[in-house]
Amino acid sequence: MSIHDITEGKKQWRAHMARVKALPPDYQIVYKEMQRYLFKVGPIHLPDGPLLPGIVDFFEEGVAGGKGVLELIGKDVAAFCDDLVKDSRTFADVHQESISGEAGTAEN
Repeated sequence: MSIHDITEGKKQWRAHMARVKALPPDYQIVYKEMQRYLFKVGPIHLPDGPLLPGIVDFFEEGVAGGKGVLELIGKDVAAFCDDLVKDSRTFADVHQESISGEAGTAEN
C-alpha cells in the first residue's frame, strides 16, 4: 500500500464521516451503533467496501422522506445488521475455518 493509497483512504473516510455528521442526531446514534456492531462481526472488506456508504445513502433517503431511523431499520439494530451481512464472508467465518483447519490437521 502506497502513501497515496493511505492518504486517499483517509480523505474518503473523512468525507464519509462528514456525511454521517450531517445526519440528524438519532440517525447518527444508530449509524454509530451499526458501525460498532459491524466492525465486530461484519464482513472482511467492511472499511473499504460499499456497505457503510450504502447505509449512509439509505439513511439520507430516509431523512429526505421524513422518516425516523427506526421506521427504516426496525427496533433491533443487530438483526438489521445481521441481515445486511448474511451472505458476506466475515472474520468469524475466517476464524472458524482456521479452527476447523487446525483440528483437521491434528487428526491426520
